[in-house]
Amino acid sequence: MSSLPWLTVLWAVPMVGAALVMLLPSGQRALAKWTALAVSLAVLAVTAVVVVGFDPAGEQYQFVESHQWIPSFGTGYILGVDGIALALVVLTAVLVPLLIIAGWNDARDRLSWGGRSVHIYFALTLAVEGMVLISLVSLDILLFYVFFEAMLIPMYFLIGGFGGANRSAAAVKFLLYNLFGGLIMLAAVVGLYVVTAQSDAFAAGTFDFREIVAAMADGEFVVNPMVMHLLFGGFMFAFAVKAPLWPLHRWLPDSAVEATPASAVLMMAIMDKVGTFGMIRYCLPLFPDSAAFFSPLIITLAVIGIVYGAVLAIGQTDVMRLIAYTSISHFGFIILGIFVMTSQGQSGSTLYMVNHGISTAALFLIAGFLVSQRGSRLISDYGGVQKVAPVLAGTFLVAGLATLSLPGLAPFISEFLVLIGTFTRYPVFAVLAASALVLSAIYILWMYQRMMTGPVPDELAQGEGKLHDLMPREIVVVAPLIALLLVLGVYPKPALDVINPAVTHTLTTIDQPDPAPRMAEGPAR
Repeated sequence: MSSLPWLTVLWAVPMVGAALVMLLPSGQRALAKWTALAVSLAVLAVTAVVVVGFDPAGEQYQFVESHQWIPSFGTGYILGVDGIALALVVLTAVLVPLLIIAGWNDARDRLSWGGRSVHIYFALTLAVEGMVLISLVSLDILLFYVFFEAMLIPMYFLIGGFGGANRSAAAVKFLLYNLFGGLIMLAAVVGLYVVTAQSDAFAAGTFDFREIVAAMADGEFVVNPMVMHLLFGGFMFAFAVKAPLWPLHRWLPDSAVEATPASAVLMMAIMDKVGTFGMIRYCLPLFPDSAAFFSPLIITLAVIGIVYGAVLAIGQTDVMRLIAYTSISHFGFIILGIFVMTSQGQSGSTLYMVNHGISTAALFLIAGFLVSQRGSRLISDYGGVQKVAPVLAGTFLVAGLATLSLPGLAPFISEFLVLIGTFTRYPVFAVLAASALVLSAIYILWMYQRMMTGPVPDELAQGEGKLHDLMPREIVVVAPLIALLLVLGVYPKPALDVINPAVTHTLTTIDQPDPAPRMAEGPAR
């Protein structure tokens, strides 16, 4: 393995790229766009190097970098990647170039910021990417927290500066919810440092994630259960807001609808995954007993979110809001799989994070391309689109079928694994969660029927409002997403081969073996 600090390069490239884009002359809008795209492709190339060098059968954390940061606080610059983090790093690196292309013209009419709105838009996108990447590879709790909170700022400006008519209110709602969750987590982070400082297992207080988990697994780090419950609650609350978990989801629909489609996907498919990643990375290994104690409550909330999101999606008249509610349902599945604490459930959840990112990106962006032509998000304003834009309608159908987890498309495998993993411990919850399969078929197929089939309204068939099919730039965005949905739908093995060892290590660390199979009793002889 090369001595080059690849993980530092991974997150530093988009951050430096964001600064470079901002330094370009204000009149060089096209150059700003191409520079941002080149930077995102460079990140993808670095990610490819990490993927090739990663050994699924090797050490749990690879490409480790460890340097002193603030020794007096017991915190360091410690980076490392395992299979779970690597899956999300790949998702981030693949989606961001597509989102930059998808949002190519999103800032063209907003020139009130000294003619630099294009520069700001793409610089903020790269900044979010860089902060997400360092959050995924951080092995120091304080370092993770700093960027977990910092990524809210560029996302706030992407929503509030470039969104729709109600963008300011949506951006403030997004920021307040997430900052409040982060404030609770900060108290828990400080509390964790205090209890490590008071423990004989450590020479001084520490934020080193690996050191704390190892001491806890060896029985050297023992803390009052009530204290650990409170610390777990602080971490879990912040992650549940960002994920989002019902009933802390209220900020998501407004933010997704008011943001540009590319920014909404950046938020739902990439940034929000840091919340579910935090649950499996920090909540379980740091607080295994508390996670087991609260798992029935969290699973209950997750199942409520699954059904709630699906039911509300059925009743939506706004196509973008409908898709946003489907994400609440899907995040419920991800959280359910994490906290049933089975290998199938957690592998399915990690794979679901990836597959949800791809399917949501495809569906939301295609809907965004359609809405940008018509100028309306109302489902009732459409009809017969498949007759005038067959490629758009066809790709929309594939993305929609992936969202309802049709066999043969990527989300099916992950949802199936989550349900199997849930059934082995909580069969009643598995049955309730499975009801969302029927509900998702209703909201996706009904939406498709109303928008894509039937007669074509006159204003969509002729005149200035006539719809056109996907343009080459839009096809460049959509084609890779559809291809990934098909490939991962029939051959998820490469992803699972990377994810499974990390999941096994997590479950071993928290002493949660899979339930033994229950054998049916034979007839008495």
